Amino acid sequence: MHKEIQKMKEIILVYLDRSGGLEKFVHDCKKYNDSKQSYAVYRFVISINPSDVAELDATLGNYVLHKPMKAAGIFQSVCFIAIKTLSLIEQLQTEAQISILLKPTHLPPLPSYVLSLSAFPFNYTSKRFYMSEGIVIAMGTVTKYTQGARFLCTGETCPFSEGFRYIRVHLPGATESATVRNDFVCSLCSSPLQEDMKFRVLGDKQVVEMIDAKVLNALKGYSDHKSHFRIQTFTVFLRDELANTMTIGNHYKIIGIPACVQNGPQATAFIEVSSVQLCKPNGPSFIGENFKYLLSLTSSSCWRFTATLANIFASQVVPPGTYNTLKLAILLSLVQTCEIENADYLDLLIVTSDTLIIDRLLNYSLCLLPRGIRHPSSSDIFPSVSKDKHGTGSASIQACSALLAQGGICYIGDLSSYKKDKLELLQSVLESRTTTLFIPGKKYGEEADQQMTISIQTNFWSYVDVGSSPKKHTARDSFLIGQMDLSLIPPNLLDVFGLLIYNEFPLCQLSFPVVHHVLQKAINPEAMLYRVSQQFRTQDYEEFILFAKNLHVQLGSEAENLIQGYYLASRRVRRDSLHGSNLSASALKILISLSKAHTKLSLRKKVLEEDALIAILLFESSLTLKHGKSALCIEPNAVFPFDLSDENSLQQRDIYLLQCHHQLLQFIGAYSPGTYVSTNEE
Repeated sequence: MHKEIQKMKEIILVYLDRSGGLEKFVHDCKKYNDSKQSYAVYRFVISINPSDVAELDATLGNYVLHKPMKAAGIFQSVCFIAIKTLSLIEQLQTEAQISILLKPTHLPPLPSYVLSLSAFPFNYTSKRFYMSEGIVIAMGTVTKYTQGARFLCTGETCPFSEGFRYIRVHLPGATESATVRNDFVCSLCSSPLQEDMKFRVLGDKQVVEMIDAKVLNALKGYSDHKSHFRIQTFTVFLRDELANTMTIGNHYKIIGIPACVQNGPQATAFIEVSSVQLCKPNGPSFIGENFKYLLSLTSSSCWRFTATLANIFASQVVPPGTYNTLKLAILLSLVQTCEIENADYLDLLIVTSDTLIIDRLLNYSLCLLPRGIRHPSSSDIFPSVSKDKHGTGSASIQACSALLAQGGICYIGDLSSYKKDKLELLQSVLESRTTTLFIPGKKYGEEADQQMTISIQTNFWSYVDVGSSPKKHTARDSFLIGQMDLSLIPPNLLDVFGLLIYNEFPLCQLSFPVVHHVLQKAINPEAMLYRVSQQFRTQDYEEFILFAKNLHVQLGSEAENLIQGYYLASRRVRRDSLHGSNLSASALKILISLSKAHTKLSLRKKVLEEDALIAILLFESSLTLKHGKSALCIEPNAVFPFDLSDENSLQQRDIYLLQCHHQLLQFIGAYSPGTYVSTNEE
């Protein structure tokens, strides 16, 4: 056994030299030596590639993967010899003062190295490296733990009453009491050991709760997946340089050593993390053949592909040709989702008296994204603070629907059911895309109060059930033409939603196709009622949306001029002497977001005037519902004024949209004459 250990020590030296680890080790030693301070523990982090080690020596590779504690002991011995031989740290006295933390760069891609709490059994006794991944749903504040401590024998004549013979360091899976307590005794004279407090080394510790990514399927509210599984959270400990490397709501892949802590009658399983890697799912590099064929058929016009797409979308839930404006808005919001700050968000607020069909349509659409979350009304939409349940007494930030939907959609249901304080918080988040948490220091064992700002990177969907109110919320003569009574919702909250959509079919006037569809689905829920449902399956839409949302689009100068011209003209037209302009401060940003979304949905990379026109018509329809018609007088269903049944109807729609474009140019010329907008002379 001694020869085997000696051989592994030689291999370690060769590996460190080849991998650049020896150079880093010497640099770390120099920092300790230059400080001229005597440390109880000298801590070194060594990054190690298990594949390279196994190629050099299979036994050492096996130790690193399956016996990391023993492997760290062998690395410790090599590092001590190197320090003494090269005189790297003059203050170092004993080998026990060296603490080695091995960080594998990866693990073999084999099932035996993957740890999941949704699978059985959970092996936490092996003390070896496992790989796991999940979503952060709770995160504690950073606290201190004892990284290492020096103990001295209390016997006056004992040779271990001085020096660095008794050094205790934290090991993966160990509790605080395993490192420091008052019942240690000297191995030489059996006298009690006493800690030398001057040499205690403290490190940072953060407790994080993660959950398997499969839980997202259960939170969508509706799914075609029939499999059932058990989901539970698991605890991970981030220490020292890994503290604050995770963000709540993000998806991570971790490598660590599982362990178990006995706390009275309860046992808590957790993972001591060695490395953290952010998971960024890439969208597919292709779209289905049927979508490619549809794109080629409609290539003669910049408007036909998205019109046809909206016409046939969600045929599993509503008949083709119904709710086209709403379906187009949903598709635009779906492709305008991403996980970057300061993104172009597109929030939807739907005014309806038919909540059942709208709810089904929105639930179906949620499932087309990996991060589509239906918010349960019994929980919080935004993060909250509670006491950490692992005994630290510190604050723990709990995730919520908005953070779990990061990079996707958070569907919050009926807006009129929320109380005033929740609506005010929602308005604040939609304006700033951040939420602020106040953490009182006294309550959570801190000296000072803390304030934490969390980024909210998701689109929000909601609806207003005007049919549930005793007041009649329909267009009335006492209002301006086209305006609706939306007094259920605060005006400022209406303004921060990107788009306000009015349901095409009131409950009492449902079209025959909708009634027929609902009855047929009630009789046979699995039935494919339309041929288009077989040609464009739900999975095809998932791939299409993931492809479209990852397109990087640029705003063309002609489209930008058209948007700015409309914006300036609308500000002049839509204003009154009391409140000034009716356009919100975010109007220009919403118009650009809508234009980019239509470009992505069209599978193009440059925003054209045609995209800007659709954005302007949708936005003007939204303004009409809030404030009534303006000098730019458009149809009630501005984007889909009539049914799309064949090639001729698509041609008629193109002619109609060209007329809208000409009308828009006249509007800009009349009310914003200083704006340059290109016109085609015929």
